[in-house]
Amino acid sequence: MVDRLINRAREAAGRPEGLPEEGPDPKSEVWARVQLARNLRRPRTLELLEEMADEFVELHGDRAFGDDAAIVAGFARIDGRRCCVIGQQKGADTDENIRRNFGMPHPEGYRKAMRLMELAERFGLPVVTLVDVPGAHPGPESEERGIAEAIARSVGLMSRLRTPIVAVITGEGGSGGALAIAVGDVVVALENAVYSVISPEGCASILWRTTDQAPAAALAMKMTAADQVELGIVDVVVPEPSGGAHVDPVETARRLKAVISDQLERLSRVPLDDLVEARYRRYRSLGAYTEAAAPDVVPPPSRGFADRLREMFDPTRWLLGAPPPEPTRRDEPSEPEV
Repeated sequence: MVDRLINRAREAAGRPEGLPEEGPDPKSEVWARVQLARNLRRPRTLELLEEMADEFVELHGDRAFGDDAAIVAGFARIDGRRCCVIGQQKGADTDENIRRNFGMPHPEGYRKAMRLMELAERFGLPVVTLVDVPGAHPGPESEERGIAEAIARSVGLMSRLRTPIVAVITGEGGSGGALAIAVGDVVVALENAVYSVISPEGCASILWRTTDQAPAAALAMKMTAADQVELGIVDVVVPEPSGGAHVDPVETARRLKAVISDQLERLSRVPLDDLVEARYRRYRSLGAYTEAAAPDVVPPPSRGFADRLREMFDPTRWLLGAPPPEPTRRDEPSEPEV
């Protein structure tokens, strides 16, 4: 799988074969969508909720460490239906971006989200998540407070939460920071949203040791909403106004509201046991793989005390195909001659 991704990424560095010279460059098209997803004027969670929700009450804190302004969470009423809304929030200017950590949550942000998910389950409310994050905060303070554990526990909680979940990718869906609140029964994406396991710059730095190949990496990773639909990761793509969501945020919110309301209505008719089972099967089936039976391997016979010690401390050596070493000396006395 990794080799195929690397080969596809390297091929994308040049012009793909079979594309007419006068046709559009796929790298440029994909990179343009990445830039639209990162547009500083793109509507964020609070701006979308202002247009979509009849009312919204925000809750703060994880009840363990503190509050994280990079994640907005609370209870809302959308089209008359009560629900729990959780979303990542970037800033509109430098000061707000610093306060909200550029939309990159700390562990306490995800733990706040989990606290509200459990409340939603207790009160029988559906959960709507709005994903727009370049990635979870990578600093040492996040590692000290357990960012990996928080992300993993959030994914585990959402996979078994007994209430409908609609996840919406509104901008960037970057790595585990996005997946931590994107495990849903239905995944919706705005037309110019992107969703990937790593940023294009990070992928290019690994493969080519330079971020200049980020457009090629973006094309190879199939991170656009249309690509994600083909891969079976995204279910519904919501068209954006001409020019992007930032051109007309009100119209974007109106279109998104209609899709979310329809999906919540549909999911409300599904029994909870069937809902949780279908959600689990959905994510277990993602990704292509082949299971092969392990060949029967007979270990070579031991030929002395030293050989037995080697096999005791490295029992997998013969499984990897390494030939048994020749004994350097006789460890056991020979049979006496008659």
